[in-house]
Amino acid sequence: MKPAAFTYHRAHGVPDAVGLLTDLTAAGEDPKLIAGGQSLMPMMTFRLARPSALVDLGPLRRVPSMTAISESGGTLSLGALVTHHAVETAALSPGFAVLARAMRWVGHLPIRSRGTVAGSLVHGDATAEWCLLALLLDAEVVAEGPAGRRTIPAGELFHGFYATAVDPDEVVVEVRFTRPAPHAALTEFARRHGDFAIVDAAVALDLDEDGRTSGGRVVLGGVAPAPVRVPEAEEVLAAGAPADDALAAAVADAAAGAIDPPDTDDGAGVSAAYRRRLTRTLVADACRQASGAAR
Repeated sequence: MKPAAFTYHRAHGVPDAVGLLTDLTAAGEDPKLIAGGQSLMPMMTFRLARPSALVDLGPLRRVPSMTAISESGGTLSLGALVTHHAVETAALSPGFAVLARAMRWVGHLPIRSRGTVAGSLVHGDATAEWCLLALLLDAEVVAEGPAGRRTIPAGELFHGFYATAVDPDEVVVEVRFTRPAPHAALTEFARRHGDFAIVDAAVALDLDEDGRTSGGRVVLGGVAPAPVRVPEAEEVLAAGAPADDALAAAVADAAAGAIDPPDTDDGAGVSAAYRRRLTRTLVADACRQASGAAR
């Protein structure tokens, strides 16, 4: 298939992009931003998305801040056009190394070389690795619109199926991760490597000097319309048990018991019961990986 007809515009700066979005929306158009295009273009090809106009952010790659990766004071900052592969190959501190490790789950190398971190977050796929990582590491999305810039915490970003708090006339300019997690891991299951995950799980452990947990995060994708934290599983991590296989099993059981995944059995086994079994397996595996991540 081919995309439905659309008009094409090139933005030569963030204010230019905001202005184009504002003018096109006021004219009754339905504009979309395109950066890497790795999510939007396939949806347009199958006519699952039919924007009447595209605003290309490609020229903004010449703006240094849009492709910058920097760490300061326990915060990692990524420009909006930083690609998955740039993070995969960056020399990140141990507190954010989970981001680089998780990139192996993002599609294939050509996709990682074109797709952007901000684009993935704004797309809002419930199983997208960056959406889980944003909740795991307390990300903040900085968006610029007609009224200026605002900061959107990850906990307020995801509204449901492919829906986020970023307004149609806003451009994301930066993504900040504010919660370093040296003991963290992300894992997932898909039918083939590079396919969309059926379920994915991210875990961060807060460990004391004796290797006992004092808290942590558990985030799941594929079990709800948006990625979710699991307080019931996090309560198990806060109990102060050793970070061993018994704890991994207890956290996994709590996570699997707390969720209410969609029952969408399509003949291929993607039922609610199957998603719960995947959740139990993946959370336990992520806990074991996270306990040894710093080593």
